[in-house]
Amino acid sequence: MSADNPIAPMLEAFVQPWHAALEDPAAAQETRLQELLQVYAKNEYGQQHHAETIGSIADYRAAFPVQTYADYQPLLRRVMAGDTHAFLEAEPLGWAMTRGTTGQSKYIPMTPRDLDLRHNAARAVIQYVLHSKRWDILLGANLNLSFPSVVGSMTVNDRDIEYGYATGIYVKHVAARTPIPSIPKQDEIDALGGDTEKSAWEARFKLAYERAKDENITILGGAVQVMVKFARWLRKTHGVYPKDLWKFGVLSLGSAPGINSTYRPRLLAFYGRGTGLVEIYGATEGMFGQQRDKRRFWVPNYDLYFFEVETRQGIKMLHEMRPGETGSLIVSTPVLPRYKILDTVRAFEPPYFLCIGRERPWTQAVYWLRRISELDFGRR
Repeated sequence: MSADNPIAPMLEAFVQPWHAALEDPAAAQETRLQELLQVYAKNEYGQQHHAETIGSIADYRAAFPVQTYADYQPLLRRVMAGDTHAFLEAEPLGWAMTRGTTGQSKYIPMTPRDLDLRHNAARAVIQYVLHSKRWDILLGANLNLSFPSVVGSMTVNDRDIEYGYATGIYVKHVAARTPIPSIPKQDEIDALGGDTEKSAWEARFKLAYERAKDENITILGGAVQVMVKFARWLRKTHGVYPKDLWKFGVLSLGSAPGINSTYRPRLLAFYGRGTGLVEIYGATEGMFGQQRDKRRFWVPNYDLYFFEVETRQGIKMLHEMRPGETGSLIVSTPVLPRYKILDTVRAFEPPYFLCIGRERPWTQAVYWLRRISELDFGRR
């Protein structure tokens, strides 16, 4: 394929709204807020906070309080019990379970509108293909190492609610729309059960190896910790690394700070020196940003979500942060208005950011110690 590949205009159209929003984040955020308010106006919580009459960011802040998961939990329990209209515009397609990095696992509903936004995580890979002209990446398949979409169930007011991990639910409902196949299929992963013990992960790794060993695998996306574990399992079990079986074009990675620094040497050793690494900043609650270029940061999806941040000087818009400033991220999604996600973000030269860790007293100290240990002075 050549640099003027006929598929290029379609790929450029896919990422264009993202780039346009980055050119004028203030305008993009004003527009996105009004779109989200129309969603909130369709449920009781939004109506109680007068979503339909809000005309400005200041009005939004005055009407809707910043909330944590604990604050929203009573409303989410009502939704689980069947009272969807209490908090959502539509019945959830699934309930995503967090991995409990801030304590007990949380359960987040994923509505059809919410899932539609998540397919934009592919922007990182598409942008990499456009910049690198590696059109061959799109001719292969994605190695699916996702978490299960169903882990268990709970009973709320005599109603059984299944829950699983966001990555598995995403692949099950959204990835089927893309022309690039995922191997193995999510249904095959789910059929192995939802256990998270070592033996359960080894069973999933075995399935992935058996289904994909003779396939043209060019993409791998997901949690960076799982990718490292899979490579080590493959070496221990079959005496090879992933790079010995497949010619990866790009890895799309998330779920931990330091992907382009701490994890980078191991990933390239396991998956091939010529493999592109692109960082995704996402969580169970949504896909909030992704890497745009060779600079090892992510840039926000200002056209998809509404972003605020709580700093020492108070609450401001994410795009108003100064380089070097840190704060606690507050996101507004189609499901969660003004949700304090408990992630600490650091601003760099606009429009670049990093999530440096969960909101804990030692997060910034750990970030600086990591930079010193990696001899990373000034670059990040």
